[in-house]
Amino acid sequence: MNSSHTCTLDQHLTEVKEGKRCFENAFQGVARMILEGKIEKIVVNGKTTYDFMIFRTGKKHPVGMYDEINSFVSFVKDAAEGGSSKEMAFVLVGEPGNGKTFFVEYLCAKYREFLSRPENRRYTFQLVNMDKLGSYGRIATIESQTYEDPMILAMNLFDNLDESREFLARTVGFSDKEIAKLFENYRPLGADSGYIWNDLRKYTGGNLEEMLKFVEVVPVPLTETLGTITGKYAAKDKITSSAVDLLGDESIQRLLHITDVNNPYRFDLRRGALARVAGGGIHFSDEIYKNKKDLVQVYLGVIQNRLIEIDGYRWPIDTLIIATSNNSEFNHFLAEREEAPIIDRCRVCYVSHNTNYRMQEALTTYAIGTETKTTLTKEELHQDPNLNYSASVATVMTRLPRSEKLTPIETLKLAAGEVAGEKSLKTLAEVVDMLSQEPDITKRFGQKGLGQRNLGRAVQLMVESSETNEGRCMIAVDIFKTLERVVLDYVSDANDRAKYLEDLKIAKSLYRERIMTEMFNAYMDEPFAIRKDVLNYVNMIIGIDAENLGPDKMWKYKDPQTGQLKAVRIDERYVRNIEERIGLKTEEQRESFRTSIRKIYGQKISVEPNYDFMDNLELVKAVTDVRLKSDIAGAGSLIGALANRTNEENQKLYDRMITTMLDKLHYCRTCAQKTIEYFCSQEDEI
Repeated sequence: MNSSHTCTLDQHLTEVKEGKRCFENAFQGVARMILEGKIEKIVVNGKTTYDFMIFRTGKKHPVGMYDEINSFVSFVKDAAEGGSSKEMAFVLVGEPGNGKTFFVEYLCAKYREFLSRPENRRYTFQLVNMDKLGSYGRIATIESQTYEDPMILAMNLFDNLDESREFLARTVGFSDKEIAKLFENYRPLGADSGYIWNDLRKYTGGNLEEMLKFVEVVPVPLTETLGTITGKYAAKDKITSSAVDLLGDESIQRLLHITDVNNPYRFDLRRGALARVAGGGIHFSDEIYKNKKDLVQVYLGVIQNRLIEIDGYRWPIDTLIIATSNNSEFNHFLAEREEAPIIDRCRVCYVSHNTNYRMQEALTTYAIGTETKTTLTKEELHQDPNLNYSASVATVMTRLPRSEKLTPIETLKLAAGEVAGEKSLKTLAEVVDMLSQEPDITKRFGQKGLGQRNLGRAVQLMVESSETNEGRCMIAVDIFKTLERVVLDYVSDANDRAKYLEDLKIAKSLYRERIMTEMFNAYMDEPFAIRKDVLNYVNMIIGIDAENLGPDKMWKYKDPQTGQLKAVRIDERYVRNIEERIGLKTEEQRESFRTSIRKIYGQKISVEPNYDFMDNLELVKAVTDVRLKSDIAGAGSLIGALANRTNEENQKLYDRMITTMLDKLHYCRTCAQKTIEYFCSQEDEI
């Protein structure tokens, strides 16, 4: 049967019995949608957690948010299983620009997509030929205002529930077990549906067969713009907002037709945001605590009782309520002690910023935009290959709290699941746990920092600058200037401002380290020159003590990436030079460092055969320095050669490096020249 056609109640019940249609509440629907997808186990900040793949699909999806998504899933699952969550709302509290609204809107879009599948469609009923009754004027068709499921009507066909059970068993053939399961989601009919059903009973003299001729089952519309199934109510100012926006109000048009003044159908519930999502939908209240007091009181009743109540008439609703709030509004609301009951009815989830700079790269792509950007004169705008890295590291650095146990760079690396010298993920987990004891939410891990909107502003400032337009390229080093401007313009707290500016300096030093590597790769005319040298060092220290090492110092090993046998000549002087650069003077220090590298190799390679140690900044920097020194007598002389191009040899070197950067490393002429210029300058070198 086509889902867009109407059908009778009997046909609908038969389809439910056969499993072609389903009857479940909003929580069960959302929980089923999430748990039907793939679930993976991952480690975040030293703790094992779950990752639900439904939130990782599509062109633009939430990034990170592991703890928040886990909290939401367990909340919905508990409510679906009849736990206390079904009388609560789920509230996301956090700084502006950290993805709260984006997450809820993504969830709503996925839910609509899920319900568009024929077996998951939501249905409601309408009563037709109502003008025959006389007391409804010219109103011929009356649709259930709260999109009640036809099964709810079936459970309320008779005043006595046992008779309704008997009807379901006799007419459709539901077993006792199936009926018991259906009645777990029992709720009475809404005031108007119940009243009209009674009118029909009087009109037909209680003949059920005749009464059912007035009933038609129709699918609930899924149009996003109508606000059905998923609806949003954004907080308005004190004058324009009223309970009518949520609950509905008396309808003048209906009063012109309905002769019976007691008929609750005179209220138009669809004027309110709640009735439109009452048939197993999601109600999203944006900035819930910004609403004025009386509206928050309305929410209190709706959240706890799942009822729309007007003038003593009641309409039970089946809705998952999700809300958002920023920290300042929430704290302001908490300070008013008399508002405690509403907080008591909310499951508050504190949303932190993304603190993994590797994941931030996806969010930075969202901020930069996926479309090809152009200059003001419509010429194509190139993107520096280091832009995303610089922007991601800089923004994430501002979100990481200072700690005595870890340096900012160690925190950055551990939060991204990378190696940070001797420090382990356990140390980071301890820092996160310690900060989570803070009563002030903003002092917890990842709760403060530059959000996605601030990053977006920095990108806008960069694109509008004359340098970017003139050079037709978004140069990585410029992002630090524009982020600095954003901090100065938009961060009001002096302490935060000072910390963020310091963080940007640290991020810039990491950018300089990256440029050193890029320059060496360009010099060697090989995109992965440094990577190869780092892996050579690792293989040398693994093979240095091998028993089968001949006098020629050649060591054969199996490459974990290709599975082929490879040979490396162990150059002890090269190994020693690198270790000296790291600052390892004694034999004990060297052995300790080698042991830690071997340990990492053992742990990582089995899980991740492509692991390349490039996240070990200390090692990468040492290898870069040693290679620059051995190949061209130090970075200083490369800088000298590139800066002073008066002789032909230096000019040739410069031209060759520019060609490599253009052809192999994805630079354009502007960013290649600017990067070399920055490499040659001694500014902000740490």
